[in-house]
Amino acid sequence: MVRRSLLYCPGDEREMMEKAVESGADVVIFDLEDAVVPAARDEARRAVRETIEGLEQPDPSISVRINPLDRGGSRDFAAVIRDAETLPDSVVLPKAESAETVAALTSQLADVGAEFVDVIPLIETAAGLVAAEEIAGESGVVAVAYGDQDYTADVGATVTDEKSESLYARQRVVAAAGATGVDALDTVYTDIDDADGLREQTETVIGFGFDGKLAIHPAQVDIINQTFTPDSEEVEWAEKVIEGQEQANKTETAVFTVDGQMIDPPLVDRARTILDRADAAGNH
Repeated sequence: MVRRSLLYCPGDEREMMEKAVESGADVVIFDLEDAVVPAARDEARRAVRETIEGLEQPDPSISVRINPLDRGGSRDFAAVIRDAETLPDSVVLPKAESAETVAALTSQLADVGAEFVDVIPLIETAAGLVAAEEIAGESGVVAVAYGDQDYTADVGATVTDEKSESLYARQRVVAAAGATGVDALDTVYTDIDDADGLREQTETVIGFGFDGKLAIHPAQVDIINQTFTPDSEEVEWAEKVIEGQEQANKTETAVFTVDGQMIDPPLVDRARTILDRADAAGNH
């Protein structure tokens, strides 16, 4: 599936969760971690479980961000996975710092017969970044996400408008995702009124190789989706590449050309990504 936009929604706000499902986001994340104060988490767990159970074939993929397993996450897991009649499509695991952290979650999913629920670890600490490849390569992981605010706080970085302090972290997450064949998801853009800034940052991380971006407000979803959606020229090029690949397969040719450009397997993969994103937007 395509994960261009992933919209966080507080797990203790039922009306907001229901509206988020209609936002156009590719993934909606019902949040039991940062968006919910500790005193409200029991009610939030009930609200998330009941909201998921009340959804009828939602358009977006439904995810739940639990707390770290050793900090309330086990209770989240019990409420929205073990004891739930309808399960989310994926679980977002914050503060993932090792492959063992992820394996602990996937083991619990297997124990309750929910191994089909995908896992999206959040890289938010220096330890997590160092272990990014191992985390991304764990069984059940479909994407890894970068959390900028927690990461920069953890390493004591000075936050700049240019986000130069996050360059290495972002590139390492993309590399880890690419090495293991999963999606790379960029951090949230916190200024919900700065549409131009969001668009500019999204264009930048697309250039880095990210597959999608986290969002904190429904107004950000269209901008993210539009920016990740290929234009007509890109789609036309990708279609030519796939057609050329099909012909090359018939003649057992490894390399071919499109409009004078030599096409090899990496560019074929790029063409497929373009068409996948276009399909998700209904543009192909």
